Amino acid sequence: MKLKKIMKAVFIFLFTIITATTFAQSNFQGKATYMSKTTMDMSRFGKMSEQQKKQRLARFKSFLEKTYTLTFNKTASSFKEDVKLDAPGASGPSWGKSNGQGSIYKNTKDKKMIEDVEQFSKRFLVGEDMEQPQWEMGTETKKIGQYTCYKAILVKEDKNIDWGSIFSRNNQKKDSTNTKENKPDKKMLTVTAWYTPQIPVSTGPDTYYGLPGLILELNAGRTTMLCTEVAISTKELLEIEAPSKGKEVSRDEYNEIIKVKTAELKERFQSRGNRRGSPRSPQ
Repeated sequence: MKLKKIMKAVFIFLFTIITATTFAQSNFQGKATYMSKTTMDMSRFGKMSEQQKKQRLARFKSFLEKTYTLTFNKTASSFKEDVKLDAPGASGPSWGKSNGQGSIYKNTKDKKMIEDVEQFSKRFLVGEDMEQPQWEMGTETKKIGQYTCYKAILVKEDKNIDWGSIFSRNNQKKDSTNTKENKPDKKMLTVTAWYTPQIPVSTGPDTYYGLPGLILELNAGRTTMLCTEVAISTKELLEIEAPSKGKEVSRDEYNEIIKVKTAELKERFQSRGNRRGSPRSPQ
């Protein structure tokens, strides 16, 4: 069994080298379309009827279900949301909607990633160095469309903004005894990716990269992204440029800015909810 795994790993390596060499001889570039779906933890909103759950999910549909396009060549890529017009009467959180200008630019040659994002009426260029992610390479395979994909797993610190906590009714009291020596554990995120060496570019959807082939499916927490179409182009030159408009900040700086703003927004939301009904007096 062990020998079988070793032979399979060798095959993956050789197949990757051969495929990469073949494509390196041409102007290899293309576009991939991804569908993204995120599930919502309904328990954070307190007790709700099934009808109320359906209504809330319908309201947040534009935030929970999205379509993206990844434009790529051998060294650079740009990941951008495909914006659709809202249906008549549709509603939802304004911060969950895209104006069509945001993108995530990655350059594996320069090892630079820039996320172009607009939040709270401000434009940011969130920059970070692309260190090699510590993927655990597996031998499990499956077909996605015409492509043979291999499984890889990454465990990383989850620094994503928890937008849903703004509307949560499960308020947690702050622990005044918390000290530097008593910090809460880091929140970790397990990411499962399926990549194909048949498309030898080390990139994928969202901020993910670092595998010997394009990531066609990705599961991170409550979000799943699946590639539904790939179009390889060797004729028309696809433009992939780094974004340049916005306030330049690091990932940690951006997360701190958003953390403060979301705390203010959550406080306003909860205050508005408290005004609708008086809280019960303590017994």
